[in-house]
Amino acid sequence: MEKIVVGSRESRLAVVQSMSLVDHLRTARPPVEVGLVTMKTTGDRILDRTLDKVGGKGLFVKELDAALLDGRIDLAVHCVKDMPMELTPGTAILGYSRREDPRDALVLPEGVAQLKPGGVIGTSSLRRALQLKKLFPGHEIKPVRGNLQTRLKKLDAGEFDALVLAVAGLKRLGMEKRASVIFDADELIPAAGQGILAVQGRAGTDCPQLAGYFDDNAAACAECERAFVRELDGGCTSPVCAYATINKGTLRVRALYWDPETGDVRVGGDSGPASEGVAIGIRLARRLRDGEKGGEA
Repeated sequence: MEKIVVGSRESRLAVVQSMSLVDHLRTARPPVEVGLVTMKTTGDRILDRTLDKVGGKGLFVKELDAALLDGRIDLAVHCVKDMPMELTPGTAILGYSRREDPRDALVLPEGVAQLKPGGVIGTSSLRRALQLKKLFPGHEIKPVRGNLQTRLKKLDAGEFDALVLAVAGLKRLGMEKRASVIFDADELIPAAGQGILAVQGRAGTDCPQLAGYFDDNAAACAECERAFVRELDGGCTSPVCAYATINKGTLRVRALYWDPETGDVRVGGDSGPASEGVAIGIRLARRLRDGEKGGEA
């Protein structure tokens, strides 16, 4: 029987996410034997500095990419929002999962019902930090690193008065009750690909057992959002972001651009056929970069 080895970061959330693929493969046809290999990535080991200071999101996929290329694993599962815009040569995204809730949530310490005035809000994201400064003027926005459980421990120990975390991660760990406030995607625009999982493999991989795991709408949205960020040469060092939805074949995207020279923030939207998601993302990126708001999404 053929064996497929799935690779994952070793955090509890990453393993839970990877197990969604493992469980699918174990019931797929033709039948295969499935294994799971976990590893600590460079991004998981360096926790004393923000990602923009140590190399960006590529640090979360570096070891898994190497394992793919040397054949130790056959597939890797990643949160799309944690993937760099440019893939390691020889690897490819084979498809995208159905999207979980893409929004962000304000999480308070256990037993606390309200954020205190001037409290410290922790976030690992420049995108969130930029938008939170507008939503919570007078509060200190402070960086926090570590996996989800580590960040929650820091919160409950009093190091922060609140955190902002992805709803998708909380839900996948059965911790959605920790969310005190869930932000609308219009007031705090999600990261490109937030809530979507990507299955990565070696370029040219053909795996019929993956049929049924992927979602076409999620793929169109992820590719549109990533095209927007890629066009602006964005990533961990830039808070640009985009969020797309599809209804009856029409894709609508809302995005934020931050001008690195002036510090200006521009938000706008665009829409069009879902089949043209990449082109829509690129078009909106150019409009916002050039000072336009773009068509309303």
